Amino acid sequence: MMHTLLLRLSALALLALAGCTPASPDKGAHAGIPPEAFETIALIQQGGPFPYRKDGTVFQNREKLLPQKPRGWYREYTVPTPGARDRGARRIVAGGKPPEIFYYTPDHYRSFRQVEPRP
Repeated sequence: MMHTLLLRLSALALLALAGCTPASPDKGAHAGIPPEAFETIALIQQGGPFPYRKDGTVFQNREKLLPQKPRGWYREYTVPTPGARDRGARRIVAGGKPPEIFYYTPDHYRSFRQVEPRP
């Protein structure tokens, strides 16, 4: 019993050091999405102001991983990475005017996950 508890605490400590948090059951569809992504979505819905010069620029979907839409329909926004000295790789890509759909990418457009804004 004590050994299992120590293993769990060690795993949590490693996750914390890596800047990750384990998914909690109450997060459901939001599991694995960092809180900074929801902060960025809230800024998008408010219309800014945005902390990075490139926020709000057209995302061209060159990777063709998102549904095809006319040029200018998708816009990209930086999701801050705690401790990073640059913009990092995390982004929100919002689609529509006003934005009606949001995608999160943790790896600079190699993969996407649709995100529903928090109420």
